[in-house]
Amino acid sequence: MKKILSPQPIALLPIIALLRIVVGSMMIYHGWEVFNATQMKEYASWDVFKKYESALSIVYIGKATELLSGLLLAFGLFTRLGAVLLIGSMCFITFVVGKGIVWYGDQHPFMFVLLGVLFFCSGSGKWSVDQQLFQEK
Repeated sequence: MKKILSPQPIALLPIIALLRIVVGSMMIYHGWEVFNATQMKEYASWDVFKKYESALSIVYIGKATELLSGLLLAFGLFTRLGAVLLIGSMCFITFVVGKGIVWYGDQHPFMFVLLGVLFFCSGSGKWSVDQQLFQEK
């Protein structure tokens, strides 16, 4: 009971790693739509994209960014770069595609922004390629 009430973290690095892997997997799932031409054309037809001359390119860049950020986060490879990509793409979805109503309507993409900030600040945690590449010998 004392440990639960303590302000000290409990298993912080494994929990960060688990969150990183789950969030990365979710982003891979969402980004995988980049390979579905019909779905990509549907997104490009949304009113928010119609004002852009190259709407389809913007949609493809966005989905590719989701996929890349997901792969980097899931494997813990260049985790901070993956976090920046996640933050950027989800900010675009929250504030450009959505209406920036982070307390209700655009809450889910904004939560990905917050998780991206967590991964940027904390690094990869355990079970990552970064740990193998950059660990002090």
